[in-house]
Amino acid sequence: MTLQTSPEEPAPLRQVARILNDYIGRLGSIWVEGQIAQLRRRPGAQQYLTLRDTDEQFSVSVVISATALDAVTPAIEEGQRVVVFAKPEYWASQGTLHLRAREIRPVGVGTLLEQLERLKQVLTAEGLFSPDRKKPLPFLPQRIGLICGRAAAAKDDVLVNSRLRWPGVSFEVREVAVQGVACVTEVTEALAELDALADIDVIVIARGGGSFEDLLPFSNEALIRAVSKCRTPVVSAIGHEQDSPLLDLVADLRASTPTDAAKRIVPDVGEESRAIAQLQQRAHRVVSNRVEQDTRFIDESRRRIRSTITSRVQHGLVEIDQLSARVRALSPAATLDRGYAVVQHAGSVVRDPQEVPMLGELRIRVARGELTATRTKEES
Repeated sequence: MTLQTSPEEPAPLRQVARILNDYIGRLGSIWVEGQIAQLRRRPGAQQYLTLRDTDEQFSVSVVISATALDAVTPAIEEGQRVVVFAKPEYWASQGTLHLRAREIRPVGVGTLLEQLERLKQVLTAEGLFSPDRKKPLPFLPQRIGLICGRAAAAKDDVLVNSRLRWPGVSFEVREVAVQGVACVTEVTEALAELDALADIDVIVIARGGGSFEDLLPFSNEALIRAVSKCRTPVVSAIGHEQDSPLLDLVADLRASTPTDAAKRIVPDVGEESRAIAQLQQRAHRVVSNRVEQDTRFIDESRRRIRSTITSRVQHGLVEIDQLSARVRALSPAATLDRGYAVVQHAGSVVRDPQEVPMLGELRIRVARGELTATRTKEES
C-alpha cells in the first residue's frame, strides 16, 4: 500500500512498522543461501547466528531452534556455507529484520563444485581467463606487493626465498584474513590499495594449503573480477600444487606454492651471475676466434699482396728492359755509334746543303762528341 503523507500530516512510526511487518510477513518461508559469519551456542531452546552474503557485505540475524541446529551432522561451524529454510520477520520494537529458520543444511562439496563450474563458464565466456589479457611480469621488480595471512608461513615462504634469490628486493605487505567470511573483503581491499601504488611492480596473493572450503574465497566472483581489473600484474600462489581456485585462472601468473611464487617473481642472483660469467667467456672465445681468423686473413692477404707486387715489379722490370732495348735501337745515339753524324745549323738538323749559307757555321755531333765546321764552298 502507499501511504499519503505530508510534512503537516506525517505517518506515525508505529504505522510504518506495522506496514513493514505485514508486507514482510506475506513473503512466507523461503530458502536462503549464505555463509555463517557468527555462531555462538548458548543454553536454551533458541540459538542465534549471523548469516552473511558470500559476495556482498550484507548480513542478517537468524533465529533457529536448538533441536533443528543439533540435527545437522557434522555440526555447523562458522565460515561454513549453508542454506536455511526460514521466514523473514520484522521486529518492530527494535526496527530490525531477521530470519526465523526451521531447517538448516550445509552446502555440500558437490553443490559448491557445480556453482564454481557455472561461474567458471560465465567468466570464461566473458574472456577473463583469456591468455591474451595476461600481463607479463617485469624481469627485476623493484617493489613487490604481498597479500598474505597474518603471521602465516606463506608470508615467510615468499619473503625469505625472494630475498635469498635477490637480496635487494623490496616488499609492501598486507596481512589479511585468508579464509572465512572476511577473506574476500580484506583481500579485495588490500589488492586495491597495492594496485593504486605507482611503485608496485607486481602483486602476489599467497596462502598455504587448506581444505576445499577454506580456499573457496579465492574463487569468489567479486575477487576474481577485482583481479581482472588490476593494472599491476598479479601472481596467484594459493594452496598446494593440486589446488586450483579460480584465482589461478584470472591471475597473470599461477605459482604452484608460495615458495614457487618467490622463484617466479625475482631472478636468482647466483644464477644470473653464472649466466653473465658464461656469456663473458663465450664472448671472449668469439672475439678471440675472430681476432685469430682476422689475423690469419691479414697475414695471408699481406703474403698475397707482397707476391702480387713482386710479380708485377718483376714483370715491369722485364718490360722496362724490353722498352729500353727498343729505345736504344731507335735512338740516334745507336746510329751515331755506327759512324754516322748529325749536322745542325742554327739549332736545326741540316737535311739539304741549300739550308746552310756560304761560310755558315755547322755543328757536327758524332758518337763521342761534337765538332764545329764552316761551309767554304758549294758542291753539287
